[in-house]
Amino acid sequence: MQLLKERLITLHHCPRLSCKSIRHLLRHDPTLENLYKYTPSDMASLFSITHQQAEAIHQYIRINNMSKLHSIYKAQNIRLITIFDHEYPSLLKEIYDPPLVLYLKGNHHLLNTRMLGMVGARKMSSYGSEALQSLIPPLISENFTIVSGLAKGVDIHAHCLAMKMKGNTIAVLGSGIFNIYPKEHKKIADFMSQYHLLLSEYPPYTAPTKWNFPMRNRIISGLSEGVIVVEAKEKSGSLITADQAMEQGREVFAVPGSILSETSKGTNSLIKQGAKLVADTNDILEELKGGKLVN
Repeated sequence: MQLLKERLITLHHCPRLSCKSIRHLLRHDPTLENLYKYTPSDMASLFSITHQQAEAIHQYIRINNMSKLHSIYKAQNIRLITIFDHEYPSLLKEIYDPPLVLYLKGNHHLLNTRMLGMVGARKMSSYGSEALQSLIPPLISENFTIVSGLAKGVDIHAHCLAMKMKGNTIAVLGSGIFNIYPKEHKKIADFMSQYHLLLSEYPPYTAPTKWNFPMRNRIISGLSEGVIVVEAKEKSGSLITADQAMEQGREVFAVPGSILSETSKGTNSLIKQGAKLVADTNDILEELKGGKLVN
């Protein structure tokens, strides 16, 4: 099993090799026993990639020294969990496309707690701020860990309020742990990496890219028993998270708002589509009453 995990981590660091391609290989070779025996032609076929890409990967896995990277990660207190590890969050494993490797910095025991995703507008209004101040303290009292994406607006305010209330919070990143985005949240992220948890499916040196963030959102919902959308425009990344939560069978909660507010159009639309209207925290707790602590 240890060799399988090491091989998987090596593949996970290969530039331009997607998780989808790695899954192709795992279906053919579940133990990755033949990884170092494959020719570039074999890899092109097994990964469903071009021969040129296969050549690059073939060379990478033979010359790359993962021990040096592991030493750096260890020195920075970064923990790696693969989908084959028993510590891997059971709820996250249930989704359609769970991450193959998770990179963690901070209190990894938070993955054993009950989690709720909280997302919303980057340009949060005063109403959004008041909604967070109303909803988060009772959730903290019920020992829920608040999961969000460290983005501007609702995300960062949810993290900070959870910490202020002496609760726990997890930031799911759309970049590697060494490349915090946005940069102005690095100080908060550094604090979270000591007392809470930073989590990413991307190797630590990965730079933020726009297509990473929709992928990040499926992890926020995948870790959580439910997702609360506080404010969102009609076209919003928060709605992507809500859609993914619905597809994953998670509860979706939406805070209603004024019909005149742009940042309430998305949440009001979610309610019309069947999301649970949240007037206070009891609306959330009633839906999760039968929920059980996982892991």
